[in-house]
Amino acid sequence: MTTETKTRADSIQPLLERLDACGDARKWARQRTLAEAWSECPRGDWLLWLAGRLGIDRRVLVAATCAVVRPALRYVPAGEDRPRLAIEAAEAGARGEEGVTLERVRWAAADAYDAAADAYDAAAYATEAAAYAAYAAAYATEAAAYAADAARTAAYATEAAADAAEAAAEAASDDDADDAGPDAAAGTDARVASLAASADLVRQHIPSHYIDALAAEVEAE
Repeated sequence: MTTETKTRADSIQPLLERLDACGDARKWARQRTLAEAWSECPRGDWLLWLAGRLGIDRRVLVAATCAVVRPALRYVPAGEDRPRLAIEAAEAGARGEEGVTLERVRWAAADAYDAAADAYDAAAYATEAAAYAAYAAAYATEAAAYAADAARTAAYATEAAADAAEAAAEAASDDDADDAGPDAAAGTDARVASLAASADLVRQHIPSHYIDALAAEVEAE
């Protein structure tokens, strides 16, 4: 067995396999420890997925997901408040504010979903993706009752926010090129940057020691 293929004794790989992580995530984390993977990961969707699968507290997960999605609101046109209201309802629920019921968050999530559908009809792809991100962030309030669902929903919200950044970048590049066609490279760069920014936001809300403790509990089961 070569040095390149040998698995470190403290590798995160056994944990990722146990949690059924995707192949891309396992490949990226191959020679990393949990601490290294958490501090170096360039994708917020992977970090939120891991936190959700480890059973992190629902309120912490929802708050982090909302923080990741909030920057995508810049792609929502003025006057379209439903995505913002969905995020605010989820944030209020995560803070435990009095009077913020699950039903209220559900209705706000449904409104954000409707906003995404309306944007689709208007072919406003960045707005549609941003609205879907807000919907998923609010829906995470309910999904977080189940670790697997929470992980998928939080990751989906992050990817939708990245989709919004990608669509906006391609549209802007297309305008600059005088209708020469969307610049896929610009969209890809924007998506990568969005996922990297989301990873930093997740780490601000979920410190590594929290993940270490959760992983230790899972591994002890």
